[in-house]
Amino acid sequence: MKAFVTRNNRLILSAMLLSIFAGSAVAQLSGEEVGRLGKDLTPMGAERAGNAAGTIPAWDGGITQAPAGFDPAKGYVNPFAADKPLFTIDASNVEQHKDKLAPGQIEMIKRYPSYKMNVYPSRRTAALPGSIYDAIKAEAGKVQLAEGGNGILNMERSTVPFPVPKSGVEVQWNHQARYYGGVWTRYSAEFPVQTNGAFTPITRVETFAAPWALDKVEPNRLYYYLAKLTGPSNVAGDGMLVHEPLDQVKEPRSAWLYNPGTRRVLRAPEFAYDSPGQGADGLRTIDDNVGFNGAPDRYDWKLVGKKEMIISYNNFKLSDKTLKYKDLVQAAHLNPEHVRYELHRVWEVEATLKEGMRHIYAKRVFYIDEDSWSIAHIDQYDGRGELWRIREAHLMPFYDQPMTWAIADVLYDVQARRYLASGMMNEERPVEFGKKMTLESFSTGALRRQAN
Repeated sequence: MKAFVTRNNRLILSAMLLSIFAGSAVAQLSGEEVGRLGKDLTPMGAERAGNAAGTIPAWDGGITQAPAGFDPAKGYVNPFAADKPLFTIDASNVEQHKDKLAPGQIEMIKRYPSYKMNVYPSRRTAALPGSIYDAIKAEAGKVQLAEGGNGILNMERSTVPFPVPKSGVEVQWNHQARYYGGVWTRYSAEFPVQTNGAFTPITRVETFAAPWALDKVEPNRLYYYLAKLTGPSNVAGDGMLVHEPLDQVKEPRSAWLYNPGTRRVLRAPEFAYDSPGQGADGLRTIDDNVGFNGAPDRYDWKLVGKKEMIISYNNFKLSDKTLKYKDLVQAAHLNPEHVRYELHRVWEVEATLKEGMRHIYAKRVFYIDEDSWSIAHIDQYDGRGELWRIREAHLMPFYDQPMTWAIADVLYDVQARRYLASGMMNEERPVEFGKKMTLESFSTGALRRQAN
C-alpha cells in the first residue's frame, strides 16, 4: 500500500509538472474565461479597469484610427504633444521609485549620470482591428500548447493565443504571435554604438507577412520574414528569409541567407537561439530580435505574475521625422529628452536556462505589456549571474493599423558599455502596410531577386 501511494504521488507530481511546463491540457480556456473577453477583460486579455490609485486609467478602446490629414511621409502626429512630465527619475530619486522599476532600469540610472526617465500620464492606447478581436475570442477556447510548450496548436487567425495565460511560456507565445498588421515593409536604421558614441548606421528593408494575409495558406506557419541590408557598402545586399512555424516540435524554423559575393542562397540551420544577429556587431543574438523569437525549449519559463511598472510608451516624440539620428543616438544611451515613460501593468516572466542546454544568457527576465503583449523591457544575465544586457522597447501605437510596435529597440550591454539601437525610422521611408503579396514573395527565388 505504501509503495502504491508513493508511486501514485509521484504520478500526480509528474502530471502537475507536465501541466506547468508543457501545458497542453490546461491551455484551453473554459467558456467562462472566454466570456470575460470584451467585458472585464479587454478583447486582448488585459484588465479593462484602471488601478485603485487612479494612476493607470481604464482601457477605453485605445486609438483606432489616424487623425484627419495624417500623412505617413510626414510621420505620426503626436496626440499627446501637450502632455508634461509628471516627474523625472534620475540618480537623485531612483530609490523612491524602485518598486516600479526593473533592476536593469535602476542599473542604467546608477551607471550613467546622464540617463533619466521622464514619466508622463499613462495612456492606454493599444488597439487592434475588430476582426482580430473576433478571431482572438473565437479561437481562445481551442488553442493549445504544443508538446513541451514549444509551439501553438489550433490557431488560425488569432494573435493572442492565450488571453488568460496560466504559465510563463503562454505569455511568451502571446508576445511572439502578437498582431503585426498582416503585411508590411519597413525601412529602418540600426546603430551599433561604441563607448565614445561613434556609430556607423546599418540600413535594411524588411518585409513581414502573417500566413492568412497571403494568397495561399500553408499549414503550421506563424509568419514569413524577408530582409535585405542596404548599407553600408561592406554588407549591402546581404539577405535573409525565414519561415517561422507555429509548432516548432513538429517542424523547426526554416531559414536561408543570401550572400551577394557568391550570389548563392544557403540554408541556415543555425539561424536561431544565440547565434550572432546579422549586422549587429556582436551586440544581439538571433533570438534577441523583437525581444524574443523562436523555440523556447532551452529555458524553463516561470510566470512570476503581474505588476505595475514604468515602461517606455506612446513614443510619438521619439518617432518625429524632423529629428535626425544624431539628435537621438548619443554616447551611452539614447537621448532621454525624446523618450516618454508611463506607468502600465506588465506580466513578469523569468526564463532560466535548462540544465544541459547552452545559451549565452543564463537567465532572462521579461516584462510584457498587458495591453499589447509586446515585450517592454528585458534584463539578461550571464553564466555568473551578472546583469549583462538590458533591452528597452520604446512602444508606440501605429494608429493607421491599428497596432502597437516599438519605434526603437535598444539593447544596452552594460559590461561592454556599448549599445545597439534598432528599428529607427526617422530618416527613412515610411512603413508600407497592407501590400498585396503572395506566398511566392517569400520563396528562395524572391530572396535572390531582392538583391538585384
